[in-house]
Amino acid sequence: MFRSEYADVPAVELPIHEAVLGRAARFGGAPALIDGTDGTTLTYDQVDRFHRRVAAAFAEAGVRKGDVLALHSPNTVLFPVAFYAATRAGASVTTSHPLATPEEFAKQLKDSAARWIVTVSPLLAAARRAAELAGGVEEIFVCDSAPGHRSLPDMLAGAAPEPAVDIDPTEDVAALPYSSGTTGTPKGVMLTHRQIATNLAQLEPAITAGPGDRILAVLPFFHIYGLTALMNAPLRQGATVVVLPRFELETFLAAIQDHRITGLYVAPPIVLALAKHPAVAGYDLSSLKYVVSAAAPLDARLAAACSRRLGLPPVGQAYGMTELSPGTHVVPLDAMHDAPPGTVGRLIAATEMRVVSLADPDKDLGIGEPGEILIRGPQVMKGYLDRPDATAAMIDPDGWLHTGDVGYVDGDGWLFVVDRVKELIKYKGFQVAPAELEALLLTHPGIADAAVIGVHDADGNETPHAYVVRRPSADGPSEAEVMLYVAERVAPYKRVRHVTFLDAVPRAASGKILRRRLRDQRPDQPREAGERP
Repeated sequence: MFRSEYADVPAVELPIHEAVLGRAARFGGAPALIDGTDGTTLTYDQVDRFHRRVAAAFAEAGVRKGDVLALHSPNTVLFPVAFYAATRAGASVTTSHPLATPEEFAKQLKDSAARWIVTVSPLLAAARRAAELAGGVEEIFVCDSAPGHRSLPDMLAGAAPEPAVDIDPTEDVAALPYSSGTTGTPKGVMLTHRQIATNLAQLEPAITAGPGDRILAVLPFFHIYGLTALMNAPLRQGATVVVLPRFELETFLAAIQDHRITGLYVAPPIVLALAKHPAVAGYDLSSLKYVVSAAAPLDARLAAACSRRLGLPPVGQAYGMTELSPGTHVVPLDAMHDAPPGTVGRLIAATEMRVVSLADPDKDLGIGEPGEILIRGPQVMKGYLDRPDATAAMIDPDGWLHTGDVGYVDGDGWLFVVDRVKELIKYKGFQVAPAELEALLLTHPGIADAAVIGVHDADGNETPHAYVVRRPSADGPSEAEVMLYVAERVAPYKRVRHVTFLDAVPRAASGKILRRRLRDQRPDQPREAGERP
């Protein structure tokens, strides 16, 4: 068993809004959130006051403890206000990809039993359609303004009393993001107030920030990585968060230059742009002190090229998953020069890890031996919403969460992730479940069977590749028709990028798709560890 070298931290027995904003008065008039496009600024005093006013308006509208509120928005300075207002009113927040189709969003609304939606006017039509499809949604609020809908800015003028809700941080769910886990379709991940807040305390000794630090929030807040690293953690510590609604390279670079950004938390595609795109040379990025990459594997050579070009310490990595609130490993900011290339970091405080044999899961492995990574700690999720079997498959009776990732630990405690058992595709840090795409492909009248795996493109991004069996009695679709069929029904990051037609999908006697055999047809692609033909 591997244990963190950091001293244990006590569990944070606070609602997440108190854990993050409990020190807002200390930071007072310091800027908390800045819109990186138009400069709109909210101070810590304002964020604290505004989220309380919006919580009062939510409660007046009927939001009660145990309700689920869906937050359906790109990054804005009001996203954190909406999130903390909802939790203060007693609701759980399920975050949704703003580019999800109405049908995809409706599935999440129905599965989570969401009664309320907060969105922005450009997404209002999609939110309305999703609410109609799902049923059960009582009202849709907007962060900006739209006729016929209550807006968060209007709520600031309300006079309703602030709700006094008895929240049990240990049991009550604060966030309900959706994750595919190690396989299957997306499931609601129940993260309690205590789990999220304690994970912030666990990360704090390794990833420090404070007044004067400026963090650029370009990765989405709706993703657990952005929610933690770009929203909760810096606001807990008094840093300033500069918010961008999406990644556009020139806007991103200008924001670093104009707002004197000190820290970047990004995914590998942004590291690639920083390392290789010619536009980078046209901006003053000298304010940067460090870059941390997570959400997907980062090639060590690409990391080195980025740090050389920017004149920074080596790009650090972090590791975790939605089911872990999300962090378990990180390269500490003060150890970036010491970390070996390719490592995803060391165990954070109060976290334990085992590496077990793929052939014999009861056998623990030692230094330098690759096996499945198991994690135990206060950040392990409460479970999957209404899916006890899936929860039991993920977390064993001793509390160990089976990540589905394969890695090894060196003699100095650095973790290296080298493969995975799980089937999940990571496209630019976003989860794509093969089973979800396979089920969709099978709804096409000309497709008899289908399998999906992830393949790597020239830039190292993993993209969905569909293997399709056409129906013999129908006019079979072309590659372009298959890709269009999927593209019309899923969010952009889930789109199939390649199609191969087969006579039959390789399957075991149990019916399980033998993805390894599909990978064997592509010798340039890494194989899934642990899968048996």
